[in-house]
Amino acid sequence: MACVLETPLRMSVLSEVTASSRHYVDRLFDPDPQKVLQGVIDMKNAVIGNNKQKANLIVLGAVPRLLYLLQQETSSTELRTECAVVLGSLAMGTENNVKSLLDCHIIPALLQGLLSPELKFIEACLRCLRTIFTSPVTPEELLYTDATVIPHLMALLSRSRYTQEYICQIFSHCCKLRHWHSCGFKSSPQPLLCANGPDHQTILFNHGAVQNIAHLLSSTSYKVRMQALKCFSVLAFENPQVSMTLVNVLVDGELLPQIFVKMLQRDKPIEMQLTSAKCLTYMCRAGAIQTDDNCIVLKLDHDLKHAHELRQAAFKLYASLGANDEDIRKKIIETENMMDRIVNGLSESSIKVRLSAVRCLHSLSRSVQQLRTSFQDHAVWKPLMKVLQNAPDEVLVVASSTLCNLLLEFSPSKEPILESGAIELLCSLTQSENLALRVNGIWALMHIDQIMSSHGKQIMQAVTLILEGEHNIEVKEQTLCILANIADGTTAKELIMTNDDILQKIKYYMSHSNAKLQLAAMFCISNLIWNEEEGSQERQDKLRDIGIVDILHKLSQSSDPNLCDKAKTALQQYLA
Repeated sequence: MACVLETPLRMSVLSEVTASSRHYVDRLFDPDPQKVLQGVIDMKNAVIGNNKQKANLIVLGAVPRLLYLLQQETSSTELRTECAVVLGSLAMGTENNVKSLLDCHIIPALLQGLLSPELKFIEACLRCLRTIFTSPVTPEELLYTDATVIPHLMALLSRSRYTQEYICQIFSHCCKLRHWHSCGFKSSPQPLLCANGPDHQTILFNHGAVQNIAHLLSSTSYKVRMQALKCFSVLAFENPQVSMTLVNVLVDGELLPQIFVKMLQRDKPIEMQLTSAKCLTYMCRAGAIQTDDNCIVLKLDHDLKHAHELRQAAFKLYASLGANDEDIRKKIIETENMMDRIVNGLSESSIKVRLSAVRCLHSLSRSVQQLRTSFQDHAVWKPLMKVLQNAPDEVLVVASSTLCNLLLEFSPSKEPILESGAIELLCSLTQSENLALRVNGIWALMHIDQIMSSHGKQIMQAVTLILEGEHNIEVKEQTLCILANIADGTTAKELIMTNDDILQKIKYYMSHSNAKLQLAAMFCISNLIWNEEEGSQERQDKLRDIGIVDILHKLSQSSDPNLCDKAKTALQQYLA
C-alpha cells in the first residue's frame, strides 16, 4: 500500500533558478581569487542533488570556466580541487550533462591534472573521471588514446586508498573485450583507436595490471578490495592469458584462487561472493583451473543455486531497515552500487527477487531527499514502469505504491513518468478487482491537479463514501492521503474548502482513536493552511472557526511524537 510520508507532503513546483545560476557563473570571473574560490564552493553546495541547477549552470557556460580554472597553474590547489569536485557533481546528473562535459574536452583536462604533485587534487580528478567513465555515454576508448595514461594510472595506485578505489573502478568500466577481426582500414599511427588493435584487457595486462592490483585484495578498505576483485573479473573474462597468469599470483603468501575461494564464504557480502564466483568461473572456462578442482566444484554450484534466495533476503532486510528511519535510508542508498543492485533486481527472472527489490525501492522512496537525488540520478522510474507491465498482483501492489511516491510534485521523475504513458496505466488500475490496486491508482492520480478540474466532483463523492463506509483502517488512511494530495493542488484545495461535509470528516479523524488516521488527517490540514500559498489566510480562518486550531493545541500535547510534531508544525503556520 502507498504510505504516508514522514514529512508534510509539500508539493509546490520548484521555482526557476536561472537568475541565481547566472550569479554563480559570474562569480567565477571575479578578479579576487579568494572570491572565485568561495564562488566555486557555493556552486558546489548549490548543485548537490539538484539536476535543474546543474543543467542551468552547464547551459550558462560554467563548465569551460571551471576547466580553465582547473588547468591554470596560477590557481591555488584548493581552487583546482574544488573545481574538480563541482565538475564531478555535474557529471553525476543526467546523461546529457555527461555529454556536455565530454564536448568541453573534460577528460584530457582531468588526465592532465593527474600529473599534479598534490594528492587531494589528484583524488578529486580521479573521482570525477570515475563518474564520467562509469556513464554509459562515455566511450571507453577515451582512456586509451594517450599511451602514457595507463602506466601513469598504474603508478598512482600506490598513492592512497582513494586512488586505488577510483582507478580500479575506472579500469573495470573501461575494459571491454574486442575480438580481432579483419577490416578494410590501413595501418593507423594511432593503433589504440583502430578497431582491430589491442583489446583493453591486453593493454591493461601488458602494463602490469595483474601485479599492481593483486595486492589490493588484502587492503583494509572493503571498497578497494571490491573494486580490485571486479577488475580481475573483467580482465579474466574470456581471456586465457590473464586467467593462466592469475593462477600463479601470490598475495601475502596465498595464491589468488585460494583468496577468491575465501571471498566466497557466507560471512562475506553477497556482492563479493558473486564477483569471486565470476573470477573462478572465468578461470575454469579458460582451463586455468580444472573443473573438478576440490576447492570450487561444490562451492560454485551451491552458491550459484542460492544466489536468488540470498538477494531476496538482502532486499527484504534493507526494505525493513529503511521503512521508518530517514538516517538508515540514507546509509542504505549511500552503500556503494546499492541503487544499481536494486534496479538490476527489478528485472530478475525470479519473481521473488523482483518483488523483494520493489519492496526495497518502495521503502527507500519514502525519502523526499532521495526522490530528488538518487532516484533521479539512476532513472529508477524506467525499470519500475517495466515492472508494472503484466506483473502479478502482489508485485503490482508494491510497484504502484512506489510509483505513487515518485509522482509527488517535488519528484523530478514525475514529468518523464507522465510522458511515458503512466496516466493510462493508473486509470487501468482504478478498474482492478484488487482493492489495493484501485486505491493506489486513485492515490497516484491525485498528484495531477488538472484531473481534479475535470473529475473533482466524482472523486470527492468517492472519497466521502469511503470515509463514511465500513472500511478497514488502511483503506481509510490511504483515502485521507488522497485528500492530503488534493489539499496540495493549486486549485483542487478549494474543492475541500467549499465542502463542509469533507471538512467535518477531516476534523473527526483528527480526533480518532487510531494514530494513523489522525496523522493522515493532519497532512490534509497542513497542506490547506500552508502560509506560502495564495489564499492561506482565508483557509486558516475558516478552519479556526470550525475548531481545527483547538484540536491542534490538544494534539501538540500528545504522547505520540509524530502527532505532537505535526501539530506543532501546523500551529506555527498560524503564528507565522
